[in-house]
Amino acid sequence: MEPKNILLEMKDYIIEMGAETINWCMQCGLCTNLCPWRLVPGQTSEEFNVRYMQRLGQMGIEGFEDENMLFACSTCAMCQNSCPRGVKIIDNVRAMRSSIIGGGMPPAGLRPILGSSHANGNPWSGPREKRTQWQEGLDIPRFGPDTEYFLFVCCHSCYDTRSMKIARSIAQLLLRGGVSFGVIGAEENCCGESMRKIGDEELFQKLAGANMELFAANGVKKIITTSPHCLWSFKNDYSALGAQWEVFHYTEVLCRLVAEGKISPSAKSGKKTCFHDPCYLGRHSGIYDAPRELLRSIPGTEIMELRRSQESSLCCAGGGGRIWAEVPMGERFGELRVLDAVSTGAEVLATSCPYCVNMITDACNSLEKQEVLEIKELSELLVESL
Repeated sequence: MEPKNILLEMKDYIIEMGAETINWCMQCGLCTNLCPWRLVPGQTSEEFNVRYMQRLGQMGIEGFEDENMLFACSTCAMCQNSCPRGVKIIDNVRAMRSSIIGGGMPPAGLRPILGSSHANGNPWSGPREKRTQWQEGLDIPRFGPDTEYFLFVCCHSCYDTRSMKIARSIAQLLLRGGVSFGVIGAEENCCGESMRKIGDEELFQKLAGANMELFAANGVKKIITTSPHCLWSFKNDYSALGAQWEVFHYTEVLCRLVAEGKISPSAKSGKKTCFHDPCYLGRHSGIYDAPRELLRSIPGTEIMELRRSQESSLCCAGGGGRIWAEVPMGERFGELRVLDAVSTGAEVLATSCPYCVNMITDACNSLEKQEVLEIKELSELLVESL
């Protein structure tokens, strides 16, 4: 087959996998200028170029000579939300990645992640029977016919010791607020959002199909998520597959409980606190007010806005499968986030995403700023105030 025909076939494949807007790109370069990789030094920042990546897709070339460069995108949506042509850049990236994943050539660092998701239903190499270990010591109800909300706990919070505290805090707050909620248990699978962004469409369809069947069998109608990534996937990816649930991030539910007086933070914080807007809660889902309302409900909290906040929030670099990437010190977005918070005089940097907590905590530790800045998940601050 002639090289020209091969490129045309590859372009058709990329478009078929979701890059319907790949030809809309007019190569203005705004995406590259807005990319957070421009803010840090290192090889990735020098080689990763969003505009060039879109151009390769238009020509039917699936990625850079170094395929890992294609997987550098954290899907933060800063470029996509500002594109003057409305190009769905993230879908284009996902489609281009799928040509590599579908060919059986994922980057080495992602192979165990994808393998575990296939074998165990989660990317953290955790056995199914331990998916509920975060519940230990808590009386968490099982979802039943008369339960209003199904609480879906992110895989990260099911298996990572630090992140388990987030799931526990959220559950404690829901219990305190008298919310009718429950969990299903070890049968649950990863929502598959990161797997799809990595480019493994077959794996995503497998996980999503199993979850949809499980949720339907249990009569799920309303879902509370602990992670913005799960929120986005259930609302968008799953709805495109026919799911018809109401889906809420936990901050939305807790905000209502506080407004109704069912949760009343009383212990004073007395600390200067900044809030980091997670990409998938803010830019992707448009939720900015609920977490700030919850922070304001904690007596004595002095809320300080980061220089780059809300629509302009700086990505933690955990999306798009990057939470499993090894990034050298000095080249991490999270380090800039920590320095932003320290420059305001904040004592606490709060967020409401388990990925962000993980990435920013690691950055704080690498900068040795633990003595001056606490990294907290918003639900943990609320529990402390109760």
